[in-house]
Amino acid sequence: MFARIRQICLVLAIAASGAAGVYPAGKSASESHCGNFEFKTSLPEIQDQEQPIEATSLLGKPLRRREFVGEELSKLTANLEAARKRAAEQPNRTDNLIWVGRRLAYLWHYQDAVDVYTAGIELDPNDARLYRHRGHRYITLRQFDKAIADLEKAAELIAGTEDQIESDGQPNASGVPTSTLHTNVYYHLGLAYYLAGNYDKALDSYEKCLAAAKNNDMRVATLDWTWMTLQKLGRDDDAAKAIAEVSEDMEILENHAYHRRLLMYQGKLLPTDLLSADAAADESQDTDAALQLATYGYGVGNWYAINGEGDKARKVYKQVIAGDHWAAFGYIAAEAELKREADKGE
Repeated sequence: MFARIRQICLVLAIAASGAAGVYPAGKSASESHCGNFEFKTSLPEIQDQEQPIEATSLLGKPLRRREFVGEELSKLTANLEAARKRAAEQPNRTDNLIWVGRRLAYLWHYQDAVDVYTAGIELDPNDARLYRHRGHRYITLRQFDKAIADLEKAAELIAGTEDQIESDGQPNASGVPTSTLHTNVYYHLGLAYYLAGNYDKALDSYEKCLAAAKNNDMRVATLDWTWMTLQKLGRDDDAAKAIAEVSEDMEILENHAYHRRLLMYQGKLLPTDLLSADAAADESQDTDAALQLATYGYGVGNWYAINGEGDKARKVYKQVIAGDHWAAFGYIAAEAELKREADKGE
């Protein structure tokens, strides 16, 4: 117990020092108590400087943290501090440590989040949730092999276990979680394989995700990537069959973009409908235009590519990566397409 508390304290100290640059002006220090241990972390005022580099794109571009300001910054940092406090007060609860990592990731401190999950794995090597979350963030950091290894481990650990709902750190307007541990493991594993170009493995993971899906939001998100994966494998008829039951009147809480992409694949919407100026606001609870462009844009670009319009596809992919929401899956996928094309041209 003593060793565990000490290690938890060290993890929280790392998390605090890693997040130091995101705190609003006026806060100078943070204190936490863990059993017999105490640490203090200096939290300097924000300086006018470029945000630190978190990752490198598949095309060699440095990817910097997003800069948060004002009310959004205050809310995110308060949530992080609350997570750290809970973890310090209850060092035996792995879920508290996971929330520290998640709150760091919401601030775009992805490497710090990975460090927290890594320390958690050293403490609880058989907790699938730690591998699931670290695997997700390895995708964000473009480290697909590491993501696959983590998510395969998570899949191994959840085999034969009862599924559990995953609480949302950034809830939808209905306040209803739409994913579970099992669906998130298989969904992200499928994505990691897809981005790495292993479409057979991606399809296997997406089929498992669909089998575990309990609501329309999870289904449309997974069916979208399933359709694209089957198209990559040249299985056009199977792709059409996979999404045949998708309808315009499905009740969707948050994954409106994936739903609309599926309707486009069915011919019920045009690519221009998805990229129109008001598409990002249409029924969606997400007001981040760059995120919506990445999500809609990759689907549209991929649709163009499948239909032999490579120049249009390339143009849309470039529009996506000109945005700043580089953590979005659509952004990463657009990078992967452009990287594969560049590699073929060498």
